[in-house]
Amino acid sequence: MEIEVLVADYSERLLRYATSILYDYQEAEDIVQDVFITAYQKMASFDGDNISAWLYKITYHKCLNRLKQRKILPFAEVPIPAVVTEKDTGLTDVTLKILAQLKPQERALLYGRIIEGYSYDELALHLRSSAATLRKRYERAKQKFAKISQGGDF
Repeated sequence: MEIEVLVADYSERLLRYATSILYDYQEAEDIVQDVFITAYQKMASFDGDNISAWLYKITYHKCLNRLKQRKILPFAEVPIPAVVTEKDTGLTDVTLKILAQLKPQERALLYGRIIEGYSYDELALHLRSSAATLRKRYERAKQKFAKISQGGDF
């Protein structure tokens, strides 16, 4: 598949996904660019099985690496993330505030399952975990989301 087709088909979705994990639109843009560079460089080694899962997996891991880098740089001034808006993610302000209180892995799981509509098997390909494990994590993340939203602590 041509890289131009991948960019056209997936850039907006991957940008929303990365933004939902990072909570920084500009960083998410950088991540998505890196994803497509990686995809272009590794296209020859791609087995051709599920391009969507492959791109989401690359995005997920690049986001987690970026979050780790934020923690690793204790002496550097870490910029405050840009305000994430409904336009960036397709989610309401209240939902974004609640999601911000969840771990990045929980946000990725909820976003993939609810917003993107992926099955547990598809998410297992993205997140390198079994479908059964993700089912349990999803239920816990939903409960945590509900508890936060009922408490109004956002």
